[in-house]
This record gives sequence, C-alpha cells and structure tokens, in this order.
Amino acid sequence: MVKIGQMNRLQAVKQIDAGMLLAGGEFGNILLPRRYLPDAVKLGDDLDVFIYLDSEDCIIATTLTPKVMVGQCAHLQVKEVNAIGAFLDWGLPKDLLVPYNEQHKPMEAGRSYVVTVYLDSYTNRITASSKLSHHLQERADGLKIDQAVDLLICGRSDMGYKAVINHTHLGLIFRDDAFRTLVYGERLQGYIKNIRPDRKIGLSLQQQSSKGKDELAGKILRFLADHNGVSTLTDKSEPDAIYRQYQVSKGKYKNALSALYKQRKILIDDDKITLVEQEK
Repeated sequence: MVKIGQMNRLQAVKQIDAGMLLAGGEFGNILLPRRYLPDAVKLGDDLDVFIYLDSEDCIIATTLTPKVMVGQCAHLQVKEVNAIGAFLDWGLPKDLLVPYNEQHKPMEAGRSYVVTVYLDSYTNRITASSKLSHHLQERADGLKIDQAVDLLICGRSDMGYKAVINHTHLGLIFRDDAFRTLVYGERLQGYIKNIRPDRKIGLSLQQQSSKGKDELAGKILRFLADHNGVSTLTDKSEPDAIYRQYQVSKGKYKNALSALYKQRKILIDDDKITLVEQEK
C-alpha cells in the first residue's frame, strides 16, 4: 500500500512526456516528473520515491529525500509566513505547512523550530506542528530504563531540557544530568534514566548501569592501546574535552580512571595516563 509522506518502492509502468507513471495501487498511477527520472530507468523497474501532494494537491512522486517524513521530528527553518500559516524548508519544491492552530507560539520567517510531521486525516496533506505534546507521547509506553535513545532538544525550562525521544515520545533531561549546555534543535544520543510513577520520562546523556561503566573503561583501554599506551586526557582535563572524546561527564570519566588504576591497568600522572603492560 502506498504511504503518503514516506519513501515507497513503486514500479515504473508507463512513460509519458511529463515523466514516468508509477503503479500507485489505490491511488492509481502516480507521476514521477521527468526531472527526477534516474538515468537509464525503464519500464518494469522498481524505484524508491517519496510520495506527497504537489501545489495543486495532486499525489506526486520524487526521488528527492526530504529532511523529515511523516512520523518524524526535525528542526526546520521558516521560509515564509502568510495568512494560511508558516511554511518550512524541508528540502522539496513545495514547502511544508504549519497551520496557525498547530503553532506552539507564532512562527517568524528566518527562524527555526522543532516540529513533528503528520498526515492530516481529513485532507491527506502532509502537515507539521510545533505543538509537540499534542502529537507525541509523554508516558513511557514501550520504553525501558537504561535504553539507548535518539534525542532532539526541543525546549528548556528551569528544571532542564525538553527532548523528543525516538521521534515518538517527550522527556526531560534535568540540568544535573546534562553536564554541558545543550542547544535547541541539537540531535544526540541519550538514555532513559528513570520512569516516574506518573510514567513521565527522565533522561540522561550517559548510561547509568554497571554495563555503561564497563563500556567506558573498555573505551579508555582501547584508546590507550591505539595510541602507544598514552593519553593526555587526565582527571584534570576540561569537561568539554572529555565529552568530545567519550561523551560522558568529567565525574564519570574520573570514576572510570580510578577503577582502572585500582585494577592496576593504568598509571595516572598530572599530565597523562599510561597503560600498564600486563605480564604474559
């Protein structure tokens, strides 16, 4: 079944002056305009195309890949605002509409916003909304503690940073769990830290379990082995330098160094750490 707002694999069934017609099932034949035709395409070939509605609300195909699809969230820039709503740049000729009633706050041309994209059930039009809580889950259904997740920073409050989780949920990174300044629209990996009694989701940028500690220790040892047994990243290094290398807080890194030192696997000096050669 053809899905509007998604990538589809469709068969080329007829060539016309305007391009190639693709078998669209219940939608009939769908035009892939000539300018998007791959070289040497022929009848019977299967093509990966994105399906959407053109400016005349006709179903059309393109081989372009948009910046976001139905069921996903993205940080997009507003190209224009008019009487209908705000229009976002999502990488296709027809801009993506955010109606006024789907704007968390009035959008301005030139600014960028985190939006979720859905298919309007009445018009079949691909539509965006910055009212994330109206479309995404705030309860932890389907998620578990310590699970690795993809995050998109979508706001901040006195308590911390709001984030979209895996395009489907909303959660909160408390300031103490962020350990660095996060930027609106930033994408990064995180973890489910806790699930409150009301099923709201707490997030962290580092794994909390012993497995996470073991993985960090392993990364440190591998780095040393790959760099002649020496690293200048010590327990006195700047937090940003530690995060760039290992994506953990300085506290986590110091704890890992301490554990490796107690296991007699490394030596710690003011300006370097050194891998201890193990007896064979």
